Amino acid sequence: METINTNSEERKSISFVEQMVENDLAEGKNGGRIQTRFPPEPNGYLHIGHAKAICMDFGVAEKYGGVCNLRFDDTNPSKENNEYVENILNDISWLGFKWGNVYYASDYFERLWDFAIWMIENGHAYVDEQNSEEIAKQKGTPTEPGIPSPYRDRPVEENLRLFKAMNTAEAVEGSMVLRAKLDMANPNMHFRDPIIYRIIHTPHHRTGTKWHAYPMYDFAHGQSDYFEGVTHSICTLEFVPHRPLYDKFIDFLKEKNNETENITDNRPRQIEFNRLNLTYTVMSKRKLLALVNEKKVIGWDDPRMPTVCGMRRRGYSPESIRKFIDSIGYTKFDALNDVALLESAVRDDLNKKAIRVSAVMNPVRLVITNYPDGMEEEMIAVNNPENEADGTHSIVFTKNLWIERDDFMEDAPKKFFRLSPGKEVRLKNAYIIKCTGCTKDADGNIIEIQAEYDPESKSGMEGANRKVKGTLHWVSADHCKKAEVRIYDRLFYVENPSADERDFRELLNPDSLQIVDNCYIEEYAADKKPGEYLQFQRIGYFMADLDSTPEHLVFNKTVGLKDSWAKQNK
Repeated sequence: METINTNSEERKSISFVEQMVENDLAEGKNGGRIQTRFPPEPNGYLHIGHAKAICMDFGVAEKYGGVCNLRFDDTNPSKENNEYVENILNDISWLGFKWGNVYYASDYFERLWDFAIWMIENGHAYVDEQNSEEIAKQKGTPTEPGIPSPYRDRPVEENLRLFKAMNTAEAVEGSMVLRAKLDMANPNMHFRDPIIYRIIHTPHHRTGTKWHAYPMYDFAHGQSDYFEGVTHSICTLEFVPHRPLYDKFIDFLKEKNNETENITDNRPRQIEFNRLNLTYTVMSKRKLLALVNEKKVIGWDDPRMPTVCGMRRRGYSPESIRKFIDSIGYTKFDALNDVALLESAVRDDLNKKAIRVSAVMNPVRLVITNYPDGMEEEMIAVNNPENEADGTHSIVFTKNLWIERDDFMEDAPKKFFRLSPGKEVRLKNAYIIKCTGCTKDADGNIIEIQAEYDPESKSGMEGANRKVKGTLHWVSADHCKKAEVRIYDRLFYVENPSADERDFRELLNPDSLQIVDNCYIEEYAADKKPGEYLQFQRIGYFMADLDSTPEHLVFNKTVGLKDSWAKQNK
């Protein structure tokens, strides 16, 4: 068994979940074994809320020398498919975690069926022919006991016959369910004869049409944990009221297996922590699926979505997501986390790894009038000042350049340190220039800026360290590529759309995507692929999109260099 570090300072920083795991290890529970699991239902793509659970499930196993298995909770074939399975596998791997084994709840359908038969034979379950509305009505309220089903005391033989009939192609969906026979007066509503099997005729993505009756989550989940030898079943707070039922079914399973003498030993321990909720988004799979199906977004991997694949496409790094999750921690209280904290974590991480390149989003032509016609120079640009090992690349300097339109002002205020007539600035990695004028079209729009360069001021030259107050980025008009840039804003315009009583579709931000189709980037940046992190100097962090081709370059804005949202919305 691994030795637990009892250093007081370190113990202060561990989560309450880790503290409970350490206590179990210290007491020798489960033979000193740690086994967790991540159990997603393959009915959608993983979002950042799932990423928090992944970090806990895999992180605890990794930290304490255990194993974390991946188990797909595939008990509802009407909502599940292999596309979701494959993407879940990809997302977990991208986040940097490795599972011990891959299991499916469907691996245990035979064992769960046999367990249900045992439940019926021992008077713990019965077939109910009421419809869902009738069952819900007779369950009562948290302060009033429920009314027993009229089918609650039907004979065992009849229950067995009807239960087997539920698993036939002739069974009608909704006509019958199997309910556990527990306690209709229990203050915990989950104990009031919960449904444990229902009829579904949709073919299963793994078992086809072999089954027509499928176990409910509460009946399959704890038993699957038990079958696999899970020691710690870590889940979110909404499962707190489910925990007594989780334990009750395992008690029944141990009784079936004649393990009653040690009924408290070697059972999975359910521990609950708070969910991850983010401002300006929703985490409901149902709502996210609606956004996809109704084409409110371009797909599950739309960079505005809170999905792991959407964040990957936008340019977030797995390290930044894990850092954010670690920073907000795990508690017993649900909270709404500011998405700005996530963006700050992304910004901090990309600052260390992004390659710096030049791109001009709103271009205006700059002509260096005293620079020789046809002359070209290769200027050396540092790839990342935070990491010398990333090296350098060259960028071509010519007479005709593109600069940002906002970097020029004809009639500038005193504290405008960019380009204006008579003022000097440095062109990054190149020369100091002095503006001599500009040209306008018939409508008064500036179409060209003129300047002269100081040949003795080239970056890196001896004596070229003359100080000027402004430094501008640029690209050569003769050596650049045109690109489309997609700039993303909050998907919803209200801070907490999940708490708003209006239809969530009404809360979508109509300006959540802005497309800039007149951006010029240096040739070095044009060769970058999805997965390569870039910083457009003075603008923000970007990544090539999956839609990008050599003929039509597309870049996504990941996050700005600073939090502009808070400033805009004060």
